Amino acid sequence: MSEEAVQAAEAPEETVAAPAQEKIETPPAAPVEEAPVSTEDVSYQAVEKEGTVTAIWEMQGQRHLRTIDPRSNEGKQILALFETAG
Repeated sequence: MSEEAVQAAEAPEETVAAPAQEKIETPPAAPVEEAPVSTEDVSYQAVEKEGTVTAIWEMQGQRHLRTIDPRSNEGKQILALFETAG
């Protein structure tokens, strides 16, 4: 090994100063556009297994919005509305 390589290996590592942080100007963000409101009504579908309602699907057209537990207060209210309507 050359003497320069040995000295370089034995020399303490120099710390490199981090560059000063620069403020980067960004253009203002464009306003967020809201999704168009669908004109389709919300409907509910009961999911049954062996004659027992296991879930209630809240639908808007063919789009699934959320699943409601039939044992929850909201689920019980929805089922009660359908039982009295039929």
